[in-house]
This record gives sequence, C-alpha cells and structure tokens, in this order.
Amino acid sequence: MIHIVFSEPDIAVLQQAIDLDATLAGSIIQIKDDFGVGPIKEIFEPEGYKLRKHWWEEALAFSPYSDQLGLDDDKLTVHKLLKQLTEEANLEVWIWMGQNQHDVCGYYWLMGQLKDFQGRIQVLYLNNLPFINEKGGIFYPSHLHQIQPKEFLKAKKLARPITSSEFEIDPDEWTKLCSENGYIRLLEGGKKIVSKPANFYDKELIGLLNEETQKLSKFLSITSAKTIIKASDVFIVWRLRTLSSEGKIVVDGSWEKGWKEVGVSIGRG
Repeated sequence: MIHIVFSEPDIAVLQQAIDLDATLAGSIIQIKDDFGVGPIKEIFEPEGYKLRKHWWEEALAFSPYSDQLGLDDDKLTVHKLLKQLTEEANLEVWIWMGQNQHDVCGYYWLMGQLKDFQGRIQVLYLNNLPFINEKGGIFYPSHLHQIQPKEFLKAKKLARPITSSEFEIDPDEWTKLCSENGYIRLLEGGKKIVSKPANFYDKELIGLLNEETQKLSKFLSITSAKTIIKASDVFIVWRLRTLSSEGKIVVDGSWEKGWKEVGVSIGRG
C-alpha cells in the first residue's frame, strides 16, 4: 500500500496512525506543489510547466521557504509511482484529502495520471466529518494533521475506490480549471473548486494596513487570525510585493534581506 498526502505536516500524523494499526502499513509520499494557487494553464506541457516553475521561483524569492520548490520532485514522484503500480499488480494507492483547496486541487492534478490503474486507487476524503480533538470535543478538521493519530483508525473505514465516472469527470474538471487559469482556487464545498483572479484578496489585504509601518511577520499573523483569506503566507507576500510595485502600498526595508527586515504600510498619502 502507498499513501498519498499533499502537505508535509500530514506525513507525521499519518505515520503515527500506521504505527497504531498494521493494516495501514505502507509508504507515505507527498505531492509538494500547492495547486490551489498560481498559474496552471497547460500545466502538463513544457511551456505551462516552465511558467508555473518561474512563478513559484518568484513567489518564494526572499522567503524562509526559498529552497522548497517541489515541482521537479512531484514529476519524479508520480513517475516512480506509475512505474511501481505497473510492476506490482497487487499494489494499492490510498489518496488522503482534507477539506481544503490545497488537497482537492492536488487530487485533481493527480487523477488524470492514474487513470490506467482504476480499481486500485482508493480515496479518503474527510469532507465535513466530525472528529474528537485532544480535549475530547467534537470538531470538523479542514486538514489531516489536525486529526489525532488514533482517530485515523476510524477514518480508514471511509476508504473507497475511485469510480469509473470520477476517472472520467474529475480530469475534465481539472482541464476546466487549467483553462480558466485563475491564480487563486477556492473550495466551495464537496469537491467544487472555483477560480478567482490573482487580485481577489487585494482589497482585504490593503484594508488591514494603516499609515504606521508594521512588521511583515505581524501583518501575516493578523491576516491569519482576523480574516478568512485561504492562501499561504507565500502567496500573500507575493501579492504585497505586487501591490508595492504598483504603488498601492508602501514597503520599508529590502526584500533581499528577507521577510524579517520588511515592514508594510498604506503610506501617508
């Protein structure tokens, strides 16, 4: 058995669950790219792939994550996975998804590449399901790593084969999203993803700024705590850099020195 997850924090908690239940035994692989943001037009073609890689290099520049570009890793990961599925006739793949656009978009990207192995691909989509947290309360997790390892033992019962109709419809859904090429993709419920333009969050981001300069780290904390913006800090900072280049906000400090040395404000007009 091979387990697939889409976020690094999910690996550790799933491994702990495997340690508790031998029936889950298998390797864990991660699809590293966040397909919920950035350009995806013609993503499986050389030019589309090159454009996305260039965008990620730009977005990750000066960030604490500048060494985490994972596109090449993903291509190699899928290549090795398909080879292993071809060579091992009894091998199954379990795809784990939380209720968030990162996981669901990763699933859509992966689906068309696994169509030759229908019947051997299981999906576990923890969509709007209650779990027990560490304090004994009920909550609805949006990400796998929010779930206690022992709770995965109940979650495994949700595994089901991806149907033939899903193998037909879901790759078409990804094709549609690629043609729309919005730089933001949001989960509206179920597996419904909608495309939004790159500037979708700009008004809200600008609204959080004032005339006084605040450290970028503080601004990102406020954004996380006080808004419903569903985008990574890398994407938010990419938008701030864009807004700065357009003269819509003011940046103090040098990006070249890293995020810690940057402050942001609306300016004094």
